[in-house]
Order: sequence, then C-alpha cells, then structure tokens
Amino acid sequence: MHYSQPTPEVLKGAIQLGIGYAVGNLSSKPDRDVLMQDFSVVETVFLPSDGSNQTPAHHFPDFRLKTYAPLAFRYFRELFGIKPDDYLYSFCNEPLIELSNPGASSSWFYLTSDDEFIIKTVQPKEAEFLQKLLPGYYMNLNQNPRTLLPKFYGLYCIQCGSVTVRVVVMNNVLPRAMNMHYKYDLKGSSYKRRASHKERAKASPTFKDLDFQDIHEGLFFDPDTYNALMKTLQRDCRVLESFKIMDYSLLLGIHVLDRKPLSRGSRCDSRRGQKVLYSTALESIQGSVKDPEPVADDDTLGGIPAKHKDENLLIFLGIIDILQSYRFMKKVEHSWKALVHDGDTVSVHRPSFYADRFLKFMGTTVFKKFHPLRGASSRRKRGSLHANQAKSYSQEVLSPLWELKDEKKAQSLDNLDGNFYSSSKQPDLLPTSALTHESNQNPEEDPGNRGPLSCMF
Repeated sequence: MHYSQPTPEVLKGAIQLGIGYAVGNLSSKPDRDVLMQDFSVVETVFLPSDGSNQTPAHHFPDFRLKTYAPLAFRYFRELFGIKPDDYLYSFCNEPLIELSNPGASSSWFYLTSDDEFIIKTVQPKEAEFLQKLLPGYYMNLNQNPRTLLPKFYGLYCIQCGSVTVRVVVMNNVLPRAMNMHYKYDLKGSSYKRRASHKERAKASPTFKDLDFQDIHEGLFFDPDTYNALMKTLQRDCRVLESFKIMDYSLLLGIHVLDRKPLSRGSRCDSRRGQKVLYSTALESIQGSVKDPEPVADDDTLGGIPAKHKDENLLIFLGIIDILQSYRFMKKVEHSWKALVHDGDTVSVHRPSFYADRFLKFMGTTVFKKFHPLRGASSRRKRGSLHANQAKSYSQEVLSPLWELKDEKKAQSLDNLDGNFYSSSKQPDLLPTSALTHESNQNPEEDPGNRGPLSCMF
C-alpha cells in the first residue's frame, strides 16, 4: 500500500488532535497511585478520518496514535498543578505555533497558543531513553519539583501516512509575552561554541558560549539569588550525572528592562492566571518545596532580577537537551574530536567531567555575585570587584565541589554539596544506586566509569 507524505500543516494538526484525544480519554480512568508497570505502558488507538465509536471524525488523513505511560504523565501534570481541562484547552483552543530550532538537532518545535507548553519532536532512541528515565524522574520530582530540569508532561507517537513522529510535551522556558533581547545556548565548552553567520542574521539569534563572553562577560545577582541559582544548578547537574547524561545546555533569555521592547508579544491569559506551578525561572530556584503557591504574577513574568553594568535585567532560563546519554557513539565522537582539538574544550564528554565543567562555567563566567556597595570608598573599590568575582566564587562556593573530585566516585550524592548549601538540610537527589539498572545490563561499555545508560534530548 502506498502512503502519501503528509504536509507539515497536516502533521501539526494530527499531533494537536492526537494529544487532545489522549488527554480527554484519560479523564475517564480513575485516579490511583502510580505503579512500576505504569512507566512501560504504551496505549495505541487508530483515528480514521470518518471517526469511530471511540474516536471523533476529523479532516486529516487516517493516523495512529501511541500514548506512552499515560498514568505516569498524568501524575506529573498533577504534581505541577495542571488540571486536565486546562491542559486540553491549551492544546485545543487554537492551532499550534511553529518555532525555529536554534540547536544542532533536526527537531521541530511547536508552542501552544497560551504560551504554556512546548511540543518537541524526538528521535526513537530519545523517546526510548525518556521512557527508561521515567521511574527515576518520578522519584526526583517527588523529592524536588523546584528544578531547572525540563518538566515532561507527555510522550506521544503519531503515525500518519508514511511519516512517524514522536513528540514530547514540556514546559516553556522563554515566554513570548516578554521580548528577549539576547538568547544563549550555553554548554561550558569552547569548541565551535560561537553562533554561525546564518544564525546571527536572524531577527532573534541564539548565541553560544564564546559569544556570551564577548557580549556580556557576566550577569550579576544579589547574594541570596546567586546562591539559590547555583544550588539549583548543582543539584540538577548531579541528578543528570547520576543518569549518565551529558551534552545538555542552559537556555538563557535576557530581557533588558531599561530598553523599549522591539516587539512585545501579546500577554497570554494563562500567564495572568498561571496554571502551572514552579514554571517560572524565579519559582524554580526559590522557596520551599512544601509551599505550593505560585509566585504572584506581575510584569516580570517570573524572571530573575539581575544586572549587567548599568542595565537592569530579567533572566529566564532552564536546562534543555537532557536526553543525551554517554554511550559508545558519544565516546567515539569525543575521542575523535580530542585527537584534533583540546579534549577538554569539546562539548561531548563523560558525564562527571561535563557536569563539573558546566557548573564552573556557569558559576564563574555567566553568573556572578553582586555585593552591594556603600559610600565613596566602596565606589572606588567597584573596579576591583569584577576582577575578583571569579576568585571569590571559587573560594566561597565551588571549592567543596572540586575537593570532592579527589575522593572516591562511590561517595553518595547527598554529600556533594559540601559547604555550598547555606542550610544544614541536604538536597533532594536521586541516589546513584537507584539508577544502575541500565549500567548492570551494559557493564562492558564503560569499565571504571560506572557504566552508562542509553540515548537523547
């Protein structure tokens, strides 16, 4: 049988209809606790264009929908305060908005019209890895829903004509209602980490690590905000390291408050009456996990206050592309690049090294602690403050982290914070021992480096 190639518009409509059907159909199932077998469930339904007893009629070609771990993802949505009716309204109210892809992957990105959810196409290996990740992801979110890691709300597969597309639904890091004067994709590496001429020619380019050092040099925060931000990043990186994940990025959006916005998107009702908890940058790094109330909405849209020289900024950020596991092909890629270039500067690295380099770059180059200055004598010291910023950070914050690298890797993750955390309470982390199911299956892949998991994002 010959299958025609669906147009992008048809495929986008089928994705939207399929997700809407899956969520609506799930509402008829009773609430219950999530069981281990729920993470591996895959439900399949055929949606003919003429409709059936169970499916609605539609004007798209016949297509097949697979829903991965529906009960587990329903729990994730409930954890973040997303009601089924609100989730359905986000997907069914208006057509999805197609976005450009700033990364090196071939993924397509869509945004719901209310600015709440991102839909990203993923490769088969990435979808497989995410499903294997779910039990540990479930445990980590239970312990700490305040995180800069991607928040996954659903995983689906649409087979339409000759095309099979897998999509994941996530939180939207950069709100359209706030004009981003600068966008960065940061990894902490320097090899080929400069935006291309083609990217720079775009109306809203996404710059990279070397561009950041040329343009901004550093963003300054008050001490409490800086410590909360670095604490969150450190905790998230240790979780990713325990999963043997690397090659992730920090997506950073900068809004300059002192400038007139070049183009300001329409403010969405959903952001006014925010329906997703812990969804803004400020919420992700501040407050107690036991406090479920969202930060009061205002014109900042949950951005984190910062300064660069004399400019007042709002920062929006999140860790992206976490579905890359350090498996054989990534090891080969790193080894090949290391032969031609400095191995410590390329982005592909073993997870522990990648996490440490990522944290050091963020804590010394990108984010810096701003000390309030008083009086004329303080103003005279202003020039030396910036020069000593990186050294101060290393001494006050990161030194316990680097000291830990001299100890045995078998040390429990809950001891990784050293003196970095201001409170005596240890961070909520997923123990390494709970994540070795893949390592035990592939002990030959990484002898001496705590065997890796599988594939993506």
